[in-house]
Amino acid sequence: MANPKKTPEQKEYEKLEKKHEVKRPIWRNCLTAFWVGGLFCVVGQAITYFYIYFFNFTEKTASNPTVATMIFLSMVLTGFGIYDHIGQFAGAGSAVPVTGFGNAVISAAIEHRTEGFVLGVGSNMFKLAGSVILFGVFSAFVVSLVKTLLSYWGG
Repeated sequence: MANPKKTPEQKEYEKLEKKHEVKRPIWRNCLTAFWVGGLFCVVGQAITYFYIYFFNFTEKTASNPTVATMIFLSMVLTGFGIYDHIGQFAGAGSAVPVTGFGNAVISAAIEHRTEGFVLGVGSNMFKLAGSVILFGVFSAFVVSLVKTLLSYWGG
């Protein structure tokens, strides 16, 4: 809620701000994010089919190497500075898939590489990744515990 007791200077500044505010193309940004995110999914599906066709994986077992490959590719693209351009163009379309996770991890490592491998790269890389890994491990533990208890009790 706006403050009703604004000075004339504040009111004038608000008018000036509204006059010079950049209009964002919301629909274009949404469509761009949708198409780039969809393109990432198409690449991921192609990698899945690659693992199924050439390495005799099943659809179920091909998912883990596909995710690892997508994260690896995003890290390589980030290292060469290409993923930053994709992110600027696509916005959330590049941040939401698993490739955004790989980009975030390696970006922190690159940013702090001058501080050394352990204190710079290692500690800053896991600021984001640590919480994601912790949540994944904890969730897997809880699900496996529930499954074990249900199977033990005859469920």
